[in-house]
Amino acid sequence: MSDAAQPTAAEVRAAAEAVKAALDRHLDAVERRSGDDDPLVYEAFNELAAAAEVYDELLYDRHDEVTPFEIPGADDSLPPYAGPEEPHALSVLIRRDYAVVEPPRLLAQAQRLADLDPDERGREAAAVVGTSVHAALGVIFGEYEADEIASRHKEFGLEEGDSTLWVAAADELPEPGEWLGAPFDQADPQLVVCRFDVSSVFDEEEQDEDLEQLTADSS
Repeated sequence: MSDAAQPTAAEVRAAAEAVKAALDRHLDAVERRSGDDDPLVYEAFNELAAAAEVYDELLYDRHDEVTPFEIPGADDSLPPYAGPEEPHALSVLIRRDYAVVEPPRLLAQAQRLADLDPDERGREAAAVVGTSVHAALGVIFGEYEADEIASRHKEFGLEEGDSTLWVAAADELPEPGEWLGAPFDQADPQLVVCRFDVSSVFDEEEQDEDLEQLTADSS
């Protein structure tokens, strides 16, 4: 960056003051929170994240220096919460990715389950599940809850990929059958109270940070 394009010292100082003010607002919101999901706390958190990001960028551009802490930027988090202040209903949206890494194991487990089904439908399934991954998946996911499959995925020849869980708020439960035709079309990030993500990329980032710290300590 050229000297002409660099931020001024006054701009960096103003950004630092904005971070201090955002810290005060965040602490005040936390101290006055009305519950675990207080939208004012969430809003204050996002404001603090945005202010810290601006300060970090200006500090680096002007002084070639960074802050010793990291606050997730607003672009890396959910948008501001716009749901009901006191939700009376909620939707839990889950996505889990798996790779079929051992098809023979999957087929064998599905075949075992199908062989235990005594009715005619079970006998028909037993004739194909041992040779069809598609049919085997239907048997496995029809027999076990999603959480049990997640905890026992290796038994079924599966390998975990990324996963996410969203808890979204609502004023009331939808009518029975209302969304079954398109269950994920109404997923609105602004109604998400909290989310939990699992990904190997987080482990890689931690390893990179540890390596950078080790390199810095040894230099």
